[in-house]
Amino acid sequence: MLASALGCLGAALSMTLPWPQVWRSVARRRTTGLSASACWLGVALPIGWITYGLLRGDHIQVVTNSVTGGAAAVILAALLLTRADLRTARTLMLSASGAAGVVLAATLIAATAALPGRSGPEAAAVLGVVLAGTTVVAAIPQPLSLLRDRAQDLSGLSPLRWRLGAGACTSWLGYGLITAQPGVWVSAGAGLGAALIVCTMLVRGARVPAAVRTPARGVARVRPLADAPTLVIPALAVLRRPARSLVAA
Repeated sequence: MLASALGCLGAALSMTLPWPQVWRSVARRRTTGLSASACWLGVALPIGWITYGLLRGDHIQVVTNSVTGGAAAVILAALLLTRADLRTARTLMLSASGAAGVVLAATLIAATAALPGRSGPEAAAVLGVVLAGTTVVAAIPQPLSLLRDRAQDLSGLSPLRWRLGAGACTSWLGYGLITAQPGVWVSAGAGLGAALIVCTMLVRGARVPAAVRTPARGVARVRPLADAPTLVIPALAVLRRPARSLVAA
């Protein structure tokens, strides 16, 4: 009973959480702060979990990841359309290589289920281990990019999406532990850690004045208030000169 409730709650939250980011990235065209590698993996991992659900007969996984994978594809498309620097061949090769590896691994492992003496649940167990390890690695790029540059513009990230993500991962963590699915609870634990870090960075970033954040490309940087004396004093000196010349006359 508890496992079913946690699974349904996790599924509901997981299917809800991408849409605030979809709105921000597509409707408002804000993508600054998004990690390209994380977005590619956001598309590939649901494909892997759909395969896992089909092999295991877990319909919750199939439905949930079909919705989240579709939303992740929309976010990725918005990111690539608004960021020309992410569409170069070299950048695409680097950012999408991990995602390609996940899809290839899921395809090969699923194919082994058709071999004599192999069953779908056995293949799912192997795939779950692969997906769990990949999810742990995939959870790193987004929080790492924020921790490396704490002054960057975070307007492209949806705080609601990451709060919902923390709730969803908590539910999946409990579901995986109760149903004895290591791949599920390890993945959920990694996702929960990443979501908490991003939520913390978004809260701290909201308290930083806009003038001291790193601007987007092509936008002039606004100098902090601490630089004001170096700007104001020369300006006052220039304004005084005409007055002195009049007095001398």
